[in-house]
Amino acid sequence: MTRCPSPMEPTRSYFNPRTWLSLAQREIAPIAVMLGIALLLLGFAEIADDVGEGDTRAFDERLLLALRTADPADPIGPIWVEQSIADITALGGFAVLALVTLLAIGYLLVLKKWGGALLLLIATLGGTAISEGLKLGFNRPRPDLVAHVVETTSMSFPSGHAMLSAATYLTLGVLLARAQERRRLSGYVMGAAILLTLLIGMSRVYLGVHWPTDVLGGWCLGAAWAMLCWSIAQWLSRGSASTA
Repeated sequence: MTRCPSPMEPTRSYFNPRTWLSLAQREIAPIAVMLGIALLLLGFAEIADDVGEGDTRAFDERLLLALRTADPADPIGPIWVEQSIADITALGGFAVLALVTLLAIGYLLVLKKWGGALLLLIATLGGTAISEGLKLGFNRPRPDLVAHVVETTSMSFPSGHAMLSAATYLTLGVLLARAQERRRLSGYVMGAAILLTLLIGMSRVYLGVHWPTDVLGGWCLGAAWAMLCWSIAQWLSRGSASTA
C-alpha cells in the first residue's frame, strides 16, 4: 500500500537546488555560448567595416600617440618597462605558441586525452589559417605614425598575436579549468588565461606594431574561434556519450 506523504515531511528532491542548477547549466550554457560567439563575431564585423572605411584612423592615432613621449620613437615609461613588454609580446609569437601547443598536446596524449589534444591542435592551426587569410584579404599596413620597437613582417589587421594568443591560451585555460575540482581553481586558471591574452594584445599597441583596432579585432575573432571549438568539442563528446 502506497503511503501518502505527510504535509510536514520535507520536500523531496524534485526541487533540489543542485538539480535545478545542473539543469540550468545544461540548457542555458549552450545558448549563452552561442550568443557570446555571435556577439564577438558581430564586434569583429563592425571593427572590420570601420577599418575598411577608414573611420577608425582618429581613434587609432590618438591612442598610439598617447603611449609615446614628445618623440614618436620613444614609448612612455622607463627602459625596463619597454624591455618587459617586449618579453610579454614574445609570449604571443609564433615560435612560443607553437612550442606551448606542442608541449601541451604531448602532455594530453600521454594522458590519453585524445579529444583535448585534437581540440587544441584545431584551435591553434585553424586560428593561424584564419588570421593569415584575413591579413592578406584586408592588406592593412602597419602603423607608420610611430617607430616600431620590434621587427614585423606581415600585414596589420587583425593582430595575429592578439588572435592566436586568445585562441591558444583560452583553449588551454578551458582544458586546465575543466580538470580542476574546485571552482576557485577553475576561475583562477581562466582568469590567468584571459589576463595573458589581454597583456599580449596591449603589448602590440605599446610597441607600435599594431593599430589598437587590429588588437580589438584579433581579440574578438580569437575568442569567438576558441568558443566555437569548445562548443563543437562539447557537442561531439555528448553525442558519443549518448550513443555509448
